[in-house]
Amino acid sequence: MNNLKKYADLPIRLAVGFHLIYGTQDNVFSWGRMLEFRDFLEVYGAPFPLMSAIVSVYAQFTCGILFILGWKVRYAGAVMIFNFIVAILLVHLNDPYPNIYPAISMLAGAIFMMLNGSGSISLDAKFGIKKSDS
Repeated sequence: MNNLKKYADLPIRLAVGFHLIYGTQDNVFSWGRMLEFRDFLEVYGAPFPLMSAIVSVYAQFTCGILFILGWKVRYAGAVMIFNFIVAILLVHLNDPYPNIYPAISMLAGAIFMMLNGSGSISLDAKFGIKKSDS
């Protein structure tokens, strides 16, 4: 099994990346849905709710794409760590466990990405970017 470890990040990258894209694509492609998210954030006291909504949505969507492609995964992971810590503290802190679990999973995936970087099957590997830099 040791010779397969170099591929261990791929299922995590794909699952987290897909979930990030899936969860935000409606906001990316519909201004009305973005405004609903703004209103949601406003209820929770987010500063600058429209700007917060836009930044969070596009960060998640973009980082999802980066995770799937395996490009700049460490940087994308750091962005998502910040995003999901804010989400947990702002929105989910008092939620029951089943409701907070998706945010915790995304945070855990982001931590893994930041610490692990992109693996063997990635654009970083294809273009010769060292694992420590990706």
